[in-house]
Amino acid sequence: MRFRTLIPGLAAALLVACATQPQPLQGEFTDVSPRQAAEQDNTGVVVRWGGRIVKTEPHENRTCFEMISTRLDVYGRPYWATDDVGGRFIACRTGFYDPAVFEVNREVTFTGRVEGYDQRKIGGYDYRFPRLAAEVVYLWPVRERVDVLTYPAPWPWWGYW
Repeated sequence: MRFRTLIPGLAAALLVACATQPQPLQGEFTDVSPRQAAEQDNTGVVVRWGGRIVKTEPHENRTCFEMISTRLDVYGRPYWATDDVGGRFIACRTGFYDPAVFEVNREVTFTGRVEGYDQRKIGGYDYRFPRLAAEVVYLWPVRERVDVLTYPAPWPWWGYW
């Protein structure tokens, strides 16, 4: 009788283990989006944000990323199911991150602390960017597009071989 309950329990534990985030992205974070952070003062809050790169800006001793944000899936990867984005943000980290690798539209997830705000223009519009002091910069692999071809069920007169 114990054996019958042990197998399903072990299977459930293995499935839960498969649905975890990468080690660098694990932890406790405040549930605030970049848009919400731009509307109010959230300086000092620890967050995990992700999205697509708009611009990579290497400086003398750090690299800053201008990002367009979206929700994250259960693995911590940016999730683009709709056009509903969560605002924009700037994430900066010490060191050099090559703009040829961290190119426009690559998906990145950051963890870190909101350290302040930058006022920049998007076109002619003044925008308040929350600035993240990134502790983790996690570049996701490029998603490969796969076209799935489906064929109709065989007609009765085609027969089966």
